[in-house]
Order: sequence, then structure tokens, then C-alpha cells
Amino acid sequence: MQEHIQPERHRSRYRMVFLILSALVLLVPMIAMRFTSEVNWGAEDFGAAAALLVTGWLSTELGFRLVRSGRGRLHISAAVALAVLGLWAHLAVGI
Repeated sequence: MQEHIQPERHRSRYRMVFLILSALVLLVPMIAMRFTSEVNWGAEDFGAAAALLVTGWLSTELGFRLVRSGRGRLHISAAVALAVLGLWAHLAVGI
């Protein structure tokens, strides 16, 4: 019976870490806008960044539900992280 409780606790911890990291990622440009004119984000930029982070999180969640092995989950995490970072870079500077 405890086996069912522990994975849920692990998922809750994972979600909390994701939410904290996402908030920090979105706070960086907000703080940078206070100190420099080089960063000029509007509401649509923050919305796009939030949508990108949520899509990455949902993709990772789906992958983790489909794959049970640690190595497979690592590969899924790396693939999603690279896709999110690549799309973020493309949106930021048009690579």
C-alpha cells in the first residue's frame, strides 16, 4: 500500500521543483528589465515563455508515464530540454 503513496509524493516534489524553476526562469527577464534597457519583454513574451515551459513540462510528464526505466526517462528529459532550449533560442534571436 505504501508503494502507491511514495510515487505520488515523488511526483508532487517533481512538480514543485518544476514550478519553482519555471518561476525563476520567468523572473530573470523581469528583474533584468529593471536594471537595463537591453531586455524589453512584453506580456506576449512572458506568455510565450510560460507556454513553452508548460508544454515542456507536459511533454516530460507524458514521457515519464509511458517510460518506466531510468535511462529512458533521462533520454526523454534530455530530448525535451533540448527542444525547449532550441525553440527558446529560435524565438529569442531567430537562430
